[in-house]
Amino acid sequence: MTEREMREEMPNLNKIRPTKNLTMWHVYIIRCRDTKLYTGITNNLDRRLTEHNTGHGGRFTRVRRPVKLVYSETLISKSTALKKEAAIKKLTRKEKLDLVKTS
Repeated sequence: MTEREMREEMPNLNKIRPTKNLTMWHVYIIRCRDTKLYTGITNNLDRRLTEHNTGHGGRFTRVRRPVKLVYSETLISKSTALKKEAAIKKLTRKEKLDLVKTS
């Protein structure tokens, strides 16, 4: 969803943060080479996936490369993204795979 579409959908967004400083956050799930799932957040999804695939994304994914993006969701604030990440991390593997299938 583009910034313009978000502002049209949520007119009060202008009251939250000025347009030029709007930073979108992404909650994402990646599937590792060994089929394990990793959930995280970032404000730059392309950069973060590159980090995971080059061994700079964290210990968990470093030894499980390559990784593939299987789910992402764009949110309007870091706080919202952190809450969504926590909710996803509480899901069972089956529930996470169902989330991936429905996206």
